[in-house]
Amino acid sequence: MRQDEIEGAARKAVFSPVDNRARVEAVVRRIGDAIELGLLTDGEQLPGELELAGQLGVSTVTLREALMALRQQGLVTTRRGRGGGSFVSVPEVPAADRLTARLRGWSTEELRDLGDHWAALSGAAARLAAQRTEGHDLRQLRRTADELAHAQEAAVRGRLYGRFHVELAAAAQSARLTREQVALQSEVGALPCLVLADDAFREEVADRHRAVISAVQDGAHATAGALAERCVRESTARLVAVRLTL
Repeated sequence: MRQDEIEGAARKAVFSPVDNRARVEAVVRRIGDAIELGLLTDGEQLPGELELAGQLGVSTVTLREALMALRQQGLVTTRRGRGGGSFVSVPEVPAADRLTARLRGWSTEELRDLGDHWAALSGAAARLAAQRTEGHDLRQLRRTADELAHAQEAAVRGRLYGRFHVELAAAAQSARLTREQVALQSEVGALPCLVLADDAFREEVADRHRAVISAVQDGAHATAGALAERCVRESTARLVAVRLTL
């Protein structure tokens, strides 16, 4: 799989049909979290309403309600007239109430269960990537790991952390795994920035991401899977610790 195909697979998953339940909320979370992850870039124009509604499998009425909610959150701006449309607006930091509400919505047991699911997805993706992906196709993963190693803002670190795991799933050349990883990131959102604010942990995570990439490049699928799982479990354990302080 070429590098542009890996990047395209991650973005394509953002615009796949949403769950039938609570569709307005699902669209808001899907697009909002894709923006916070950096899968959609600042200033990028979203597809037109008819096209985007069709991609997400919702009505235009549902989409317009979702876009209104995203505008209220400062994640999307709308311009009228010629050259108008809906455009991505990446916040410098995630809204404090958005993060707090997200974390308070999880019990420690649910966070641990989420961590198990996340570790299983990322571990499987790393093992498959090691079996299917050529070394020269890992440029985007390396770039994301390097950006994380040098990122100064916690919000940026959180976006890069989540993006790495989505790109890892795309490198596994599995559309289903990629969609599952994007959906999981929609649940997790920007929460990792709560633990990645610590510089020492950020460096530790960046080193682990690089180790995953090295194992994938070497075709060491068992090692790659174990490293990816360990990275997720450590981050989840730290999120549980933060949740206990609330």
